[in-house]
Order: sequence, then C-alpha cells, then structure tokens
Amino acid sequence: MGFYDVYINFKDFDYDAFFENVTSTEIKRILNKNKINIYDFLALLSPKAESFLEEMAQKAHALSLQHFGKTILLFTPMYIGNFCVNRCAYCGFNVDNNIKRKKLSPEEIEREAISIAKTGLKHILVLTGESPNATPVSYIIDAVKILKKYFDSVGIEVYPLTQEDYERMVEAGVDNLAVYQEVYDEKIYDRVHISGPKKDYHFRLDTPERGCKAKMRNVNIGALLGLNEWRREAFMSGLHANYLQNKYPDVCISISPPRIRPHAGCFDEVHNVSDKNIVQYLLALRIFMPYLGITLSTRERASFRDHLIPLGVTKMSAGVSTEVGGHSSNDKGEGQFEISDNRSVEEMKNVILSKGYQPVFKDWMQI
Repeated sequence: MGFYDVYINFKDFDYDAFFENVTSTEIKRILNKNKINIYDFLALLSPKAESFLEEMAQKAHALSLQHFGKTILLFTPMYIGNFCVNRCAYCGFNVDNNIKRKKLSPEEIEREAISIAKTGLKHILVLTGESPNATPVSYIIDAVKILKKYFDSVGIEVYPLTQEDYERMVEAGVDNLAVYQEVYDEKIYDRVHISGPKKDYHFRLDTPERGCKAKMRNVNIGALLGLNEWRREAFMSGLHANYLQNKYPDVCISISPPRIRPHAGCFDEVHNVSDKNIVQYLLALRIFMPYLGITLSTRERASFRDHLIPLGVTKMSAGVSTEVGGHSSNDKGEGQFEISDNRSVEEMKNVILSKGYQPVFKDWMQI
C-alpha cells in the first residue's frame, strides 16, 4: 500500500458538506482532546475554526514548547543548476521560459560553500532544476562530497529519484530530502504539469516514501499553496505526513507551506491564500502532529515570518538566494522565484533571539 491508496479514499470527498456540518461545540471538543484524528484535523481547517485561532494558537504553542523547546534551526538553499526539461505552468525554471541557465562547476560549488559557511550555517539544502542530463545523479553526488567538507547536514531538493539513487545519496552524505507534490488534486496536477517527467503524478507521489526507505534522516513534503483551494491541499499534505510518520517512525517528517510567488513566465490561475489561512494551517498541523517539523521559507515576508516563530515553526531559511551561484558569483543563473524576506543569517539570528528563542546552526552530525 502506498499513499495513493489513502488519496483515493478522499479523491471525491465532499469537503463543502463536511465543513457545513462543523460546529463550534465540535471545535471546542477537539481542542480539549489529547490526540486528534484525521477528521478532527480537517475540522480545524474549516471556516468555522477561524473563530478559534487564538485557542488553537495557545495549544499549538504549548505543544511546540513541549516537543521542540524554544529553538529554530537555520539553513539556506544553494542552487547549483537551473536547467529543466519540464513545462510546469507555475515555475520560473519552465523549459519554455527565456531565462539565463547555469550549472555550477566544482570550483564554483566550493566558492559558494565557503561563502555560505562564513555565515556560521551548518545545514544546507542543494537544489537543481529537473534535467537528468544537465545535472545527473553523479554530478549531484560530487557536489555533496564538496559540501560535506563545510556543512554537517546536506539536504537535496532535486528531481525525483529511485530508491537506489537515494541510497547512493545517503552513502555520499545526504541526510535530508525535500520533495513537494505541488498539488495533490490529480486533475489539477495533470493540467499544470504540461509536459516532462514531472507530469508523472504517481512517481512523484511515491518519492518521499522512497526517500524514507533509503534511510534519509529527514523527509520534507508539502503542497504549493495557490494551485488549488488551500484547505484541501493542507488536508492532503497532513494526511501524507501522517502516513509517512506512522509507517517510518525512524524518519523525521516535516512539512513546508509555501505560497506561489512571482516568477519568470505567466501563471494566473492562482487560488487566494491569505496570511490568516497560513496561520490556521500551521496551527492545525501542530495540533494534529505534535512531533512534525514545520519549515517556513523566505517566500513569506519578514514580519509575517517573525510572528509565526512561537506558533509551531521549527526550521527557517536565512540569507537566501534562489539564483544559481547567488551567494558568491557575479555570473549568476536566473532564480526560480522572487523571495520576500531578504534578511541575512545574522539578522535572522537576532530576530529569533529577540523573540526569546534560540537560533540553532547545528542540531546533529553524521558519525
């Protein structure tokens, strides 16, 4: 059984009818429970639950303190290539977009690593576009071997791989996999992924599980909010995380709630997702899965990120560039999307401290 079997059970679920039947009494009952089920989680995502955000915030804060303390792990992404063969309607790397393409050489990767390491960060996330010819597995592994000289934790956010290739990545030193389904609704997925290997819904859906089987330490998933009605995608993301956490208890499972940002190209079929919606999603997630990691990217503006620190977030990016070579090169490849929070690592560290939290640069290392 894979997660698609879970998805099928809710493929034709009547969300509107479910939400209409959620009552204030039910929300109060759920918030008084020690452990909630998947339908309780869905109720906390309902329009009715919007009136209980303060109560949800108090519970989410308490659960976060209990399981994570006052800590925020800092990391930064490092783009080593932006070549892509996919036609994804919402992405700046779309093969049809007229952008500057670049792939870092080993020497450029090392310069990027040195520049980032000077900030004190010990966790890094390597990203590429989806082009196995331009950035094959062997190239990514060689990059990881360079980065392991400077960082204790190296993660990858690249095109979906086989379990065998993930095992090769783990052997090379990768401990963290980020892979986003983008949108769980199968029909919308087919429409926005026009052509290319990413159009294979099932192969991508099973990718996080292949990473778990390959013994990744951390697997981060999520939906790109804005491609579909946010409550449905939030629910499916939570179900997916719950499925993985229950089946692979030795793997740390995390979720990111990214919203669509401006990018090269044109895509205007965007469903509105407000700040209030994001808050409700994160609070419901924390109450549903107290041990879940929650990652917040620089897609969100600075002030909003700051206010979310006490509400369940465990990991934040800092000093971010989505350009290839963006940390050290004057000859940069074009970025994947525009970021909203341009603050440096030092600035983010000081903000976290001002909130009474501890910025963490290193939380583990391989031996």
